Amino acid sequence: MSAQARAQAKRRRVGGRIALYVLVLVFTAQAAIPFAWSLITSFKANPDLYTRDNNPFLYNDPPTLEHVNLLFGQTAFGTFVTNTLVVALCVVAITLLVAVPAAYSLGRLTLRRGGAVAIAIFFVYLIPPSLLFISLSPVVANLGLQDSRWSLVVVYPTITIPVSAWLLTGFFKSIPKDIEEQAMIDGCSRMGAFFRMVLPVAFPGLIAVVVFASTLSASEFIYALAFVSQTSQKTVSVGVPTELVRGDVFFWQALQAATLIVAIPIALVFNVFLKRFIAGFTMGAVKG
Repeated sequence: MSAQARAQAKRRRVGGRIALYVLVLVFTAQAAIPFAWSLITSFKANPDLYTRDNNPFLYNDPPTLEHVNLLFGQTAFGTFVTNTLVVALCVVAITLLVAVPAAYSLGRLTLRRGGAVAIAIFFVYLIPPSLLFISLSPVVANLGLQDSRWSLVVVYPTITIPVSAWLLTGFFKSIPKDIEEQAMIDGCSRMGAFFRMVLPVAFPGLIAVVVFASTLSASEFIYALAFVSQTSQKTVSVGVPTELVRGDVFFWQALQAATLIVAIPIALVFNVFLKRFIAGFTMGAVKG
């Protein structure tokens, strides 16, 4: 290859790398701008926010903590966060306890019509919550959980278990059966081989289930609105808008502060487990 050809190839590589970086920066800015706007808005004074000619990304008036104090001092935001954590932890535990054995049975054991059962389980997830909450209302009432956060602990697994079982079924199918057979030859029972050999390999799938179930518990709105009305029992997804939207008055700064406080920890946890989360979904999708 001549020196001129090598120079052209190098310029193409550099140009491609620059174009890639520019594209990444554009998408990064697109994703970061809403968070930046929320952060700035959280500390804006009312005259600054509602003046049309003011730049929304600058403090035209001095920033203030008034609206953050409103969020923590005049609403039950701490209670909402606590309720959300309790509901999320319970839903994750129930989902894992039910979905893992179900997925293992469908994915590893020889069952008649196992594939049809797996598809039927996933189709349950496709039913809109706006239709299901009507039929679930008598169930909640008969259990005596009306207007309680525990009603959400009962209801949310109807969404998380079908998806998690479908996801983990494909994931268990992707794990070679040899590791179980070798463990059983060495004296382990099937249950022992499952806990010692299969579950550690299936960890990315379990992470995907945990992230999915906890995120849904924190963001779901229809069931939380239908089954809970007491302020002391509300989760963040319902408590924040119902407390900070009063008639035609929107407390925008406090709303944005609540959004950031909830979204940033979720985003950090999600990014920590991002690779395992993607591996869990992609392996389950390929082999399901």
